[in-house]
Amino acid sequence: MVRNVLQYLEASAGKYPDKIALKDENEQLTYSEYVANAKAIATYLATHEAKDTRNKPIAVIIDRNIKSIVAFIGIVYSGNFYVPIDNTMPAERVELIYNTLEPIAVIDARTNTSKPVEGAISMEEILSTAVDEELIAEIRKAAVDVDPLYGIFTSGSTGVPKGVVVCHRSVIDLVEAFADAFGFDEEMIHGNQAPFDFDVSVKDIYNAMRNGATVVVVPKKLFMLPKLLLEFLNEHNINTMIWAVSALRIVSDFKALDAVETMPKVRYIMFSGEVMPVKALNYWMDNMPEPLYVNLYGPTEITCNCTYFVVDGKQDEWKALPIGKAFENTRILLLDEKREKLVTKPGEVGELCVAGTSLALGYWNNPEKTRDAFIQDPSIKEYQSLIYATGDMAYYDENGDLVFASRRDFQIKHMGHRIELGEIEVALNAIPFIETSCCLYDEARGKIVCFYQSQSDDTRAIVKLLGEKLPKYMWPNIFKRYDKLPMNKNSKIDRVKLKEEI
Repeated sequence: MVRNVLQYLEASAGKYPDKIALKDENEQLTYSEYVANAKAIATYLATHEAKDTRNKPIAVIIDRNIKSIVAFIGIVYSGNFYVPIDNTMPAERVELIYNTLEPIAVIDARTNTSKPVEGAISMEEILSTAVDEELIAEIRKAAVDVDPLYGIFTSGSTGVPKGVVVCHRSVIDLVEAFADAFGFDEEMIHGNQAPFDFDVSVKDIYNAMRNGATVVVVPKKLFMLPKLLLEFLNEHNINTMIWAVSALRIVSDFKALDAVETMPKVRYIMFSGEVMPVKALNYWMDNMPEPLYVNLYGPTEITCNCTYFVVDGKQDEWKALPIGKAFENTRILLLDEKREKLVTKPGEVGELCVAGTSLALGYWNNPEKTRDAFIQDPSIKEYQSLIYATGDMAYYDENGDLVFASRRDFQIKHMGHRIELGEIEVALNAIPFIETSCCLYDEARGKIVCFYQSQSDDTRAIVKLLGEKLPKYMWPNIFKRYDKLPMNKNSKIDRVKLKEEI
């Protein structure tokens, strides 16, 4: 029985001791080196900063490097859980996270530490520690599968950081479900795109660990240079891309696949984080038809993903791409507006809620927000059965697949009609010259505001094309064009910033 993710690492190290497990632009580690380094970190922590502590947070100042991953796993070996911190964030937000978290230690895993962080331990300082196997075995003996594994701070729509705490069992469920659904194996080479404080990266780290596969950290600068990015994928034989939608869209927006002579030999292209514009997906499928394309859905609070949709051929650009069906050992419920009754009728919109062991343990040191989001299943009265209320609205299509409609707080009442802003965005994103879009509601003036990214400023053409697909009451009242829409830390459209403009 697997009850700790370290069992995956040790099994892979036993099978493939000399295989490259982790690689970045500066260094690489075999599986045996991966384990040895992580155990050295654990020994240092368990004899110094984290002596006689269990299940406490240890912060890691991260970089786009494999040292960050090794620091994470060293913390796990010490019997505690890791929390990635990006020190390039605004100082006020970093301070808010530290004040909420109160970590027992901070490890600086950055490549360049010429500007040290006060109180942080350098990786160089702890990697030279002699491993105490007996101490590490004692720590493992006391572990259970619901011990915290990691914490990730997410701001949501309010901008106030909340620390989502996820346990070993939830990640074990995730990677087993991926192996069952997609046939992941030891031949996979993951091209890690997501920052380590964004939960998309969890899928690279732990799927590779389970399968004895390899993680290659893609340099951040390449996502500004799509042609060089594709050359990097080729050079490193990357065959698995579990990326944010925005990263795939960069390639399609610049038509970068037209400019390369040799296509990367990719097996899997999986995307999540926000709605994938179908025309961007079709561009990828036109140029690279061989990979398995999968639309993944799920917030951080349910351990990355709870549903998936395998894309079978090119899709209708005027229709929303389904988010599909639930993974094994996950139950999806659509609830009505009062969160009292199930919504089951095709086409009828309800709030998407999730049940199962994929659920996070809650928000660190925030019982009020935890109670608001992790609620009792209304269909069960006899015992406690928590579900996570995502705040996302969805419906079942004619095939029984779930389709994302909008955020609960993006549903508006306008001109006497209840409108899902997400439905307007789907129509906007299908317009050929619009790269991506975002709709918000100006309540004070009763106006729908469309922010769109395009090289062409033609409101009349937009309205004409929308008129063929949407009733007039759903047309935006105000249009604002951007060369590039603002993005937040997690590479999603920064709706908070756009709302400030309203």
